[in-house]
Amino acid sequence: MQHMLYQFAALINKGDINYTGPTKDTNVIQNVLMPIYFWAGLLAVAIIVVAGFMYVLSGGNSQQVTRAKNAILGAVIGLVLVLMAFVITNIVLGMVK
Repeated sequence: MQHMLYQFAALINKGDINYTGPTKDTNVIQNVLMPIYFWAGLLAVAIIVVAGFMYVLSGGNSQQVTRAKNAILGAVIGLVLVLMAFVITNIVLGMVK
């Protein structure tokens, strides 16, 4: 199978592909969204760290433990959503020709 793919790839000339790179719209979208993803991810990590300190310093107080656990859970969910948005954006923008 791999040999057949190499033979097929050898038939394609580099000049036959009309991809000229990312468009200006793609660059604008990336320039706007990438800093947003960065800051959202950084904020989520900072919340996880602060909530971890809250958890450690709770002294067994069940309300503070619950508050810290909820903050960690929310920040982890937020971080996962930011990472998924980043991946989806890169996939979609990578497909734009």
